[in-house]
Amino acid sequence: MSRPWRSLPHDLHVFLLALLAGLPGSIAVLALLWTGDFSAKVQWTLSVGVLAVHLGAALAVRERVSRPLQTVANLLAALREGDYSVRGRGARGDDPLGEVMLETNALADTLREQRLGALEAGTLLTQVMEEIDVAVLTFDEEGTLKLVNRAGERLLGLPRAHLVGRRAGALGLADLLADAVPRRLTRTFAVEGGPYELRRSSFRQGGLPHQLVVVADLRLALREEEREAWRRMVRVLSHEINNSLAPIQSIAGALRDSLVQAPRPSDWEQDAKSGLGIIERRSEALARFLSAYARLARLPPPKPGPLELEPWVRRVAALETRLWVEVRSGPVLTVSWDGDQLEQLLINLVRNAADAARERQGRVWVSWTMPGPDAVELWVEDEGPGLADTANLFVPFFTTKPQGSGIGLVLSRQIAEAHGGTLRLENRTEGPGCRARLRLPVRGASPAR
Repeated sequence: MSRPWRSLPHDLHVFLLALLAGLPGSIAVLALLWTGDFSAKVQWTLSVGVLAVHLGAALAVRERVSRPLQTVANLLAALREGDYSVRGRGARGDDPLGEVMLETNALADTLREQRLGALEAGTLLTQVMEEIDVAVLTFDEEGTLKLVNRAGERLLGLPRAHLVGRRAGALGLADLLADAVPRRLTRTFAVEGGPYELRRSSFRQGGLPHQLVVVADLRLALREEEREAWRRMVRVLSHEINNSLAPIQSIAGALRDSLVQAPRPSDWEQDAKSGLGIIERRSEALARFLSAYARLARLPPPKPGPLELEPWVRRVAALETRLWVEVRSGPVLTVSWDGDQLEQLLINLVRNAADAARERQGRVWVSWTMPGPDAVELWVEDEGPGLADTANLFVPFFTTKPQGSGIGLVLSRQIAEAHGGTLRLENRTEGPGCRARLRLPVRGASPAR
């Protein structure tokens, strides 16, 4: 009995319950009516009236309950269809049914704001994708192209209508969905360009996995970096060459004027010797500058070999004769590095530390440690004045020393990066001075005997 009762509609449940609620009173009234001393006309008239009122009241209860529910259902259906302009009447907080309407209207307002925000964000994202000069493509889990931007159309040489819906293999793009990323692409596309960089990531749309593929043409960026490098090189070379040629030109003109004078000045020979000496020194300085510049451009690749760390550090520290360099022993290791190149790097760091320490009669010390199983960190510390300008430390030919060349730190960082390491300079926090941190990988390092 319970299962057929539960299968009835809700409005019929309410109707039957309303009938059952009024049934005892109707039965009692009819019993009194038919057992009393009334005429048949009165009995039938009143009986029909009682039954009509009973049935009408049940129908009114049913209507009163089902009509608001139908209204709420229509509101929710409109929200489900995306129509957020429909609102329910009678929304107030002092009535249970009014609270339902109030919350339904608030839900419609919230969904409307969210939809507007999503539409605006989607429009902005679409415009950004169309305007960026990077090819963006999306593929579903079967490799079918679902979306392509304007840069992707130019890259593939086909309009969007001929691309969307086709498989990656049919478009010759199967390699974009395979192998590891990010990576460089050497293949060609419909337009001349390259090299290209490929990046790929996964996302879900409609509950299904998709892949986002981004192909960036590195040609323009590389050419711009190349042009900037040429501009910097020309600027540095022209500055240094002009600094040497200007006095040479001036002195050569003065010597020429003294030679054509008649009679010649009595001290012309002394002026000639002095002027030629200046020309000689400036020419040598210019030659040293160009040689140093060539060293930066022709740094050979490192040739790793076994190197005992502590004897190597002590040997370099002993080369500094202007003051005593303290060596604080670290782990005893034999590593595989290019000893010649790293010796030049460490000589530069120790020499810079000694120059700084001598300004304040400070100390210099060298030590090293292993912050991890695959790296060695070596540092050179001094008690000098510290670093005033850290922005130009690794700018070629920038120096604050009267006799400096400005290539020591640049060359040192190139050597460190060629070994897969890093070089950093920072002010000491424990006191005055500077700390140079050299961190190098030590694949296959072993304790020295």
